[in-house]
Amino acid sequence: MFGFLKKKDGATPPGAKPGWAERLKDGLSRTRAQLGGQLASLFRRTRIDSDLLEELEATLLQADVGVEATGFLLDELKVAVRRDKLETPAQLQVALVKALEDLLAPLEQPLDVSAHKPFIIMIAGVNGAGKTTSIGKLARHFQAQGKSVLLAAGDTFRAAAREQLQAWGEKNGVVVIAQESGDPAAVVFDAIHAAKARGIDVVLADTAGRLPTQLHLMEEIAKVKRVIRKAEPSGPHEVILVLDANIGQNTLGQVKAFDKAIGVTGLIVTKLDGTAKGGVIAAIARQQPIPLRFIGVGEGIDDLQPFSAHEFVAALFEGT
Repeated sequence: MFGFLKKKDGATPPGAKPGWAERLKDGLSRTRAQLGGQLASLFRRTRIDSDLLEELEATLLQADVGVEATGFLLDELKVAVRRDKLETPAQLQVALVKALEDLLAPLEQPLDVSAHKPFIIMIAGVNGAGKTTSIGKLARHFQAQGKSVLLAAGDTFRAAAREQLQAWGEKNGVVVIAQESGDPAAVVFDAIHAAKARGIDVVLADTAGRLPTQLHLMEEIAKVKRVIRKAEPSGPHEVILVLDANIGQNTLGQVKAFDKAIGVTGLIVTKLDGTAKGGVIAAIARQQPIPLRFIGVGEGIDDLQPFSAHEFVAALFEGT
């Protein structure tokens, strides 16, 4: 079922690197396994009844879709059953795919960095979410678009973060503005002026990882944003929060806290390949619908890609 969701390019040739659709499918294998077996069993039944809907609800909740998004999807399915006179579970599955894709579609807003030069992107997130690694991958993404990139090592609290960012800079051949110690806001300030002097297209500004409960550090990141505005009154042009998919529903609390402190304009969800909680993106769409700029499904340099609702849902339901 769902052959209509597959691309017609055929299998990956031997020795060739799998394309993004294939890597996304592999990356979502744990979430798909959480959903797949139970959904396949449910949708092989002979009729749509209350038992099927109750078990579908439980399956969605187990994939971390969340109570609110699950309730929304079930309501949409009940409407579809009445409106379209659905009779079989197979028809219900088609309706579920459409409802989920419609729910996620508003998150699909690719980031356009052409409006300003330099286009200043401030990156935030808790320690361990994959923030610094995401910055390195973003640098490669923008370089592939023909943009010049400069990295600002604004995480001065963790020496390893600076070294990690400098390693990414060397790997991508981009300049990294860093200091051995000091004020993170000052590092970002210097980086913006350096970008202006060099005609750089995109500035990626790292910030120290912090928990939303660390109020003094949340104030520090707010200070970084204020200093960016002093260096460039129109900036920052994007404030991205990096989220670890492994923490599931707890991502919602992080989004609320960081949004309150710094006004989050975009999200990156990482480590989808290491969790069965990929359904949390549906919870984000329902409760905190901030544009999901990129998703990550692996360690490779190309394993961070712009979010596509259709591609995500297709990969999620592949083989069910």
